[in-house]
Amino acid sequence: MNHIRTTPPRPVDVTALFPQLAPLARPAIRLHPRPGAPSPHDSSVGGPLLWPADEPWPYCDDESHGAVADEWRSGPIAMVPVAQLYVRDAPLLRPPGQADVLQVLWCPFEHEPDDKPPTALFWRTAAEVTDILAAAPEPAAVEYDGYLPEPCVVAPEQITEYPNPMDLGKELQRQLADWSSWQAAGVDNRYVLAPDEFYWNELSLAPGWKVGGWPPWGLTDPVARFCTVCGAGMSPLLTIASNEWGRSSHSWVPYEDRSLALSDPQVANPPQVHVSRTNHLQLYVCPESPGHPHTDLIQ
Repeated sequence: MNHIRTTPPRPVDVTALFPQLAPLARPAIRLHPRPGAPSPHDSSVGGPLLWPADEPWPYCDDESHGAVADEWRSGPIAMVPVAQLYVRDAPLLRPPGQADVLQVLWCPFEHEPDDKPPTALFWRTAAEVTDILAAAPEPAAVEYDGYLPEPCVVAPEQITEYPNPMDLGKELQRQLADWSSWQAAGVDNRYVLAPDEFYWNELSLAPGWKVGGWPPWGLTDPVARFCTVCGAGMSPLLTIASNEWGRSSHSWVPYEDRSLALSDPQVANPPQVHVSRTNHLQLYVCPESPGHPHTDLIQ
């Protein structure tokens, strides 16, 4: 199976039309998870982790999922592998020290007050893990099957993103929403009634699983995230997505998936993950120290 994925060029060079956006460009890495059989030595979504055999597996013992799980079993719930990323595949990661692997796990239950699965991050140095855990413990219960990712290999691809319109100044927002701004540049903007949606859907943020990039606001207005230890503004680390594209973002479908994208909806969500029904969970880390607590946000 071909694991390479290639995002088509954007239909317009947006910085040629709006030079103010050029300094706001950010790199992002689309992960493009696809069905496969990853090993602990691979970057993956929902795959086996390079977990030391002598290190205890993390469990969630929060009482908030007790009422949901009572009919199966009470007590701590084994956390579930969500993603494992080697720095060689995702060089935008900023690991501490000599670490070169990021592991992300979550509890397969939504917790109050935000109705999202709590996550745990682990950084490792691959060369130091010589005795690998044979198999992760299975959670005794899950709230939704969408919190048990199907094992997928990844096909990392670096792209460039620009801010969500809500992260832009009022004047630039006005220009993006002005049909004449696009018309004067000869751009075939089909969003006649809301031309700024052309920028939002097709020129700014890539949908799907990705490292880095910009926050995908929509459910809320922009919410600044600050480190609870040092107060630094936090940076997007990983977006865990419920799909890789939708009807409003079809131009982001990789060339390699175009023949199936319209006929097979499963192609858009190989891990079969559904975060808070059909939203996305974005993890943030402190740019000053990867050891400071991370945070997250549903969008």
